[in-house]
Amino acid sequence: MTHGITRQALRATMLAATCLATSPALAQETTVEDRLSRLEALVEGLVERMDARQGDVTTQQAAVLAETQRALAETRAMQERQTELAAQVAEPKKQEDKGFRVGNTTIAYAGYVKLDAITQRTSGGQIGGGSIVRDFLIPGAIPVGGNGSGWDTDFSARQSRFILKTSTDVGADHQLNSQIELDFMVTPGGDERISNSYTPRLRQAFITYDNWLFGQAWSTFQNVGALPDSLDFIGTTPGTVFDRQPMIRYTKGGLQLAVEQPETTVTSPTGARVLAGDDTLPDFVARYNFSGDWGSLSAAGILRNLKITDDDFGTGSDSALAYGLSLSGKVKVGPRDDLRFMATAGDGLGRYIGLNIVNDAAIDATGKLDPIFTYSGFAAYRHFWSDDLRSTIGASYFKADNPVLLTGNLVTDESWNALANIIWTPVTPLSIGLEYMYAERSLEDGRSGNLQKVQVSTKYSF
Repeated sequence: MTHGITRQALRATMLAATCLATSPALAQETTVEDRLSRLEALVEGLVERMDARQGDVTTQQAAVLAETQRALAETRAMQERQTELAAQVAEPKKQEDKGFRVGNTTIAYAGYVKLDAITQRTSGGQIGGGSIVRDFLIPGAIPVGGNGSGWDTDFSARQSRFILKTSTDVGADHQLNSQIELDFMVTPGGDERISNSYTPRLRQAFITYDNWLFGQAWSTFQNVGALPDSLDFIGTTPGTVFDRQPMIRYTKGGLQLAVEQPETTVTSPTGARVLAGDDTLPDFVARYNFSGDWGSLSAAGILRNLKITDDDFGTGSDSALAYGLSLSGKVKVGPRDDLRFMATAGDGLGRYIGLNIVNDAAIDATGKLDPIFTYSGFAAYRHFWSDDLRSTIGASYFKADNPVLLTGNLVTDESWNALANIIWTPVTPLSIGLEYMYAERSLEDGRSGNLQKVQVSTKYSF
């Protein structure tokens, strides 16, 4: 009987050796798991038999059993290592269809080519040819007080975008990635006579190492996922937090903490914008993201230190506290539709809202900063008519509590807009859409101007 037990132990040991000799390649994970299960069953049976015959167990047999158990533990460790390797290469493999591998780094690309055909008119003055206000809605630049324009038409491919991503294998314990993103919006050069050429611009450029982000990216105070599905570059601009800037960000689960580039914008007594450039403390942002089957929700807070020095206005130095809160999200409605929204309020948030509709603060006669309180928001509903046809309707609103005695009455008091579109996707990467937008801006003196825009866009994403 003892010889039978010894033979079983030897068989188990041989099986363990076979498992340990198995290649750790991911393709063999099923084989390793199968052999591991068989080995565990043999060891359990062997232990039970030896326990039943304690008096017959020799020192040699006990040693064989110990060796078998050790082999079992090593095999289990190998199987766990294979799981780690699978997780380590998962993300680069997702990108390989769009890129290539150089050494330990997978280089991937993405982006889109987009043609916009836009015709628009303004009630309060003519927008000059080549102005960025003819490319997308900038609420603070809607003309007020002049003669109405005719319908001005422009064709442009400037929004076309290219994104380059890298993912480097630095071991299972760390993740190292980067992203560089370019387009051609808001850049000088080009014309509508001959070449229509435009200078590329840097949109985003950042490094991520585990939970850390270093570089230029969307502000942590902004929820990009809540932006509407619009043909316009932003869509519901008056009610939107919109900012990209250099930062250091830490992310842990749903929590994000960041220090971001500061920049104080001040309204002078004549209503002009002054960029102080004297900031010493970064903008501090905290945000928490919630998500589930119902959609996603983000709550963000920002704390800023606005600052000027004597070389700005000749009135000495001063600083003021600024702050703000923003709640935004995308909620699923039915199987495919969704509702997107944002609500933001705070003191001294000017440059973060609606492409800097108003400034962060005004300055009084003694050289003291007076932060400007603003509140804003938008809502947009997207509906799928069919698998290849969808529409979005949306509206936004912005309001500033300007200290008129300090800023004058020619600054923006409020702005709003509304849009509706229909987008057809004949094949998955390609979309063709038609959108109508109405936008309005009012000054503190009561005057207002509006903008009407019809836009046709064709976009191919890759």
